[in-house]
Amino acid sequence: MKFRPLHDRVVVKRVDSETKTLGGIIIPDTATEKPQQGEVVAVGPGTRDESGKLVPIDLKKGDKVLFGKWSGTEVKIDGQELLIMKESDVMGVLE
Repeated sequence: MKFRPLHDRVVVKRVDSETKTLGGIIIPDTATEKPQQGEVVAVGPGTRDESGKLVPIDLKKGDKVLFGKWSGTEVKIDGQELLIMKESDVMGVLE
């Protein structure tokens, strides 16, 4: 199934969190927090301003981004856990 976000929404796949600390302690799955960074999988076309002109999204597929802890809506598409969020929920791009 293909999914195409609408308006100013982006689809993000979370990156895997670390399971071991720098000191070598293994962290169990139940104690780990969900990571707040991910990779953009798909982007919508953008929003329309007051005059009806399309304002494109600054993000593109493949960008590594940081987002808020409670940002987005979690969905499962083709067995893959993804987040759908507005562009404004993204704090920045990792370069």
